[in-house]
Amino acid sequence: MNLTEIKNMSPEERLRTMESLWDVMLQDETGIEPPDWHEEILSERKRKIENGTAKFISIDTLKKRQRL
Repeated sequence: MNLTEIKNMSPEERLRTMESLWDVMLQDETGIEPPDWHEEILSERKRKIENGTAKFISIDTLKKRQRL
């Protein structure tokens, strides 16, 4: 599958394809490790939550921002 084929899919088809890819990756036993920066971001987010400096927005606010 190439980029043009993906662009021609409906949003529902893309989502189903993406979900299928995730399912395959979860079952893959090659042990692909996430990059170090993933851990850094998660640690920083956890630190902000624990010290009370994390800022949260509603899903509605997020959707509105995505439309801009």
